[in-house]
Amino acid sequence: MTGLPDPGASRAVLVGTAGYRHLAALPAVEANVKDLAAELCDATVWGLPAQHCTTVLDPQHPAELLDPVNRAGEEAADTLLVYFAGHGMRDAETADLYLALQGSREHVGYTAVAYQHLRSALRDSRARRKVVVLDCCFSGRAARTLAGEEEALAAQAAVEGAYVLTASPRDRVALAPDGERYTAFTGELLRILRDGIHDGPELIDLDTLCRTMEARLRSKNRPLPQSAQERGMGRLRLVRNRARAVLGAPAGPVLPGDVRSAMVVAGIGLARSLRAAGRSGDALPVLRLALQERMPDGEGDLLAVQVELSDILQETGQTREAIEVLEEAFQQAHRFYGPEAVQVCRRLAALLQESGNHVEACAVLEHALDLLEDGSRALS
Repeated sequence: MTGLPDPGASRAVLVGTAGYRHLAALPAVEANVKDLAAELCDATVWGLPAQHCTTVLDPQHPAELLDPVNRAGEEAADTLLVYFAGHGMRDAETADLYLALQGSREHVGYTAVAYQHLRSALRDSRARRKVVVLDCCFSGRAARTLAGEEEALAAQAAVEGAYVLTASPRDRVALAPDGERYTAFTGELLRILRDGIHDGPELIDLDTLCRTMEARLRSKNRPLPQSAQERGMGRLRLVRNRARAVLGAPAGPVLPGDVRSAMVVAGIGLARSLRAAGRSGDALPVLRLALQERMPDGEGDLLAVQVELSDILQETGQTREAIEVLEEAFQQAHRFYGPEAVQVCRRLAALLQESGNHVEACAVLEHALDLLEDGSRALS
């Protein structure tokens, strides 16, 4: 496995508003969206299939922004990435964050898209992990809301497995430098995707991405990015580090482990395609074989495959075997914290409850609560 989110089971929605009727134009936004899509689809960066990356330029109505997010949220099983570039606005009374559309007017919230509506779409998504990138003025309000720092907003902060990266603190404007192809924030993001981080890891996680952007923007005296996360999402490795690639180096021998890993990746992709087409019975033996042969490079990746296998077993009426798969995953979940471990506990508890094993289900849920408390302490 690559260690990155599965491109076949992930989706990205990139939205940008460059032209406005009542606000200043942001011509750099169009280049932001188009070039970011190209990088995410590049096999040396992430390798997202082009049909899994939706771009929306100059939306005029809220549905033009939110409908693609809802569709992608329904399709994504692994990771959902949503990016917005354009003017950010604050409501005159509540100071909540709004994302501007072509016809938006300053301090008139109903002419724009409330960030809370985007957050609701993310919450409803079936994706295991969500990443939100906001390149707009006052976008730090989204990070603050997610982190739940204001008591009044705490009830709205529950977006499971989410990471928010924003262009500026909650009371600062973002920057679109005159004469530059990109906005300051997205320009730095694109430089990292294209050139990599010379002293960074082979796979760049979200926390490393944010720290590097902050250091580079600080050195240029530009607005600093902000981030907020739920349940250790900052550890998610999102893209490859191009700085670690050795161009022109001779290829080494093809090892049996490399062949096996490639076969496993193909098998998991095939199983997911069959399941999406309603052929769960055909997907089952393929996924079983992939799990049997898999050489995991991360506990979370292995748990995700086990959860998927248990889902198919349950769909085909093999509840007892589904429980056995989750019980095996549960033994691994004891050893580390992560959103995948919590998901295993929840799924196993639900199946045990349905099977009448109420005491065992309670014990599993207690462990899930312990994991959540451990995660909260790690983030505090």
